[in-house]
Amino acid sequence: MKPPYYAVIFTNTRTSIDEGYAAMALEMEDLAKEQPGYLGFESARDRLGISVSYWESLEAIASWKAVSEHEFAQKEGRRIWYSWYKVRICKVEREYEFGG
Repeated sequence: MKPPYYAVIFTNTRTSIDEGYAAMALEMEDLAKEQPGYLGFESARDRLGISVSYWESLEAIASWKAVSEHEFAQKEGRRIWYSWYKVRICKVEREYEFGG
């Protein structure tokens, strides 16, 4: 990815209910990959979950948020899987990495 681009950072804590979570997470990742402006995805979980999706534009992010299947997953997340979450949308202006 060549900057500038946008990152949606989803930080969360889970409830003890796991019913259907893994399947929904995979479905959302696959669906996001089909969206215009999608650039990539990274995720890590220990006690705190952090998922970052990368997008070409703010418009692409808004379109993804409005996809009906994604809206359903968001509602289920609030109802069942997450006890807390925060979403941050950031513009990435620079990046560098080490190693391979």
